[in-house]
Amino acid sequence: MKKIVIMGAAGKDFHVFNTTYRQDPNVKVIAFTAAQIPNISGRKYPPQLAGPLYPEGIPIKSERGFDKFIRENGINEVVFAYSDVSYDYVAEREKKVKATGASFKTFDIAPTLLKSTKPVVAICAVRTGCGKSPTSRAVIKELLAMGKKVVAIRHPMPYGNLVKQEVQRFATLEDLKSHHCTIEEMEEYEPHIRNGVVVYAGVDYEKILREAEKEADVIIWDGGNNDTPCIKPDLHMTLVDPLRPGHEVSFFPGRVNVEMADVILMTKISQAKKEDIETVENNIRRYNPKAKLIKADIVFEAENPDVIKGKRVLVIEDGPTLTHGGMKFGAGILAAQKYGAAETIDPKPYVVGTFAEAFQEYDIGPLLPALGYGEQQMSDLEATIRNCKPQAVIIATPIDLSRIIKIDVPSTRVTYELQETQPGSLRQVLSSVVKK
Repeated sequence: MKKIVIMGAAGKDFHVFNTTYRQDPNVKVIAFTAAQIPNISGRKYPPQLAGPLYPEGIPIKSERGFDKFIRENGINEVVFAYSDVSYDYVAEREKKVKATGASFKTFDIAPTLLKSTKPVVAICAVRTGCGKSPTSRAVIKELLAMGKKVVAIRHPMPYGNLVKQEVQRFATLEDLKSHHCTIEEMEEYEPHIRNGVVVYAGVDYEKILREAEKEADVIIWDGGNNDTPCIKPDLHMTLVDPLRPGHEVSFFPGRVNVEMADVILMTKISQAKKEDIETVENNIRRYNPKAKLIKADIVFEAENPDVIKGKRVLVIEDGPTLTHGGMKFGAGILAAQKYGAAETIDPKPYVVGTFAEAFQEYDIGPLLPALGYGEQQMSDLEATIRNCKPQAVIIATPIDLSRIIKIDVPSTRVTYELQETQPGSLRQVLSSVVKK
């Protein structure tokens, strides 16, 4: 029997196990490893989800020291199954694994693509922070205008009680509380709920898909990071970012999304240099010349610009975009410049607890990532904001953080939406899916 370890980050790795290995009597998954997300290692993938071949469940180990674990447990193969990392990063893991005598591979995509009875539009990207959230909202708006009932299925973020998270349905803001959502989860689910769209998420995507199909005309796969979808799409849309030229082919598995795409959406056009746009276009033609290219901008505005003008401001933006996404700025920093902030505070000297750990691990710019994977991290976020002593706070996250955490100074939200350079392009490509 082949012994396998799945390298993951409490998301796609569970889906890879469920779809590829759970019912295979010829392999034994000995462990998952954990990266990117805190408070995951040391737990178990529970037997209720792992199935009858795993009556004890499957332990989740830290990625640190995993080469020793491979040797001690006679592991035959390691399967890499998380996202938003460079191909160089993957190659380093491969080298480390092969040094133990085990083989190494990235996960097989085909078995992870569940087949739906309903039309599916997948919104994916080449990096975190390309603009998937505003794109998903724009796509849903077009489909609703066509008279279709849309249900969103969100990329897995099972950070809590995995058994309770097997199938999750979010239709009201109260559902966010009852499911004990993290800030990251709320950022992704709440905008859809406010637009009247039901969201499904969880751990077992076969069961999730079958529930979503009961109430949908069209399903939106709302992707996470730069990961591939868990459901086979009828229309695969991949976002590329000309502010990070070359990343569309140098990050895993974003390049796979480029190769699979029916439509490639280039965002942030007005902010990008001409030569960077050309680099991205050349890479698209090289890896997927058949894909339709659409260009767009991410436009933003502050709800109360007077809060920003002339003030010493602290900018808070989407957490994953700033950490493993590698972005040094976003709509919040641009808003600080546009609306005349006197100074933008660099929070590095003031961070505490888990935020200090995040700033040590990642090269984060002069702004604060909205991390919030539990009560301790939310407390650390509040303490860091107080330590910075801002005159005002710019909240450039998909939800209003002031509703969740205590901010003692004036704050304003910055919202951002997709704006096509050629209006009607999205509707045109979506119409073929609707006709199906």
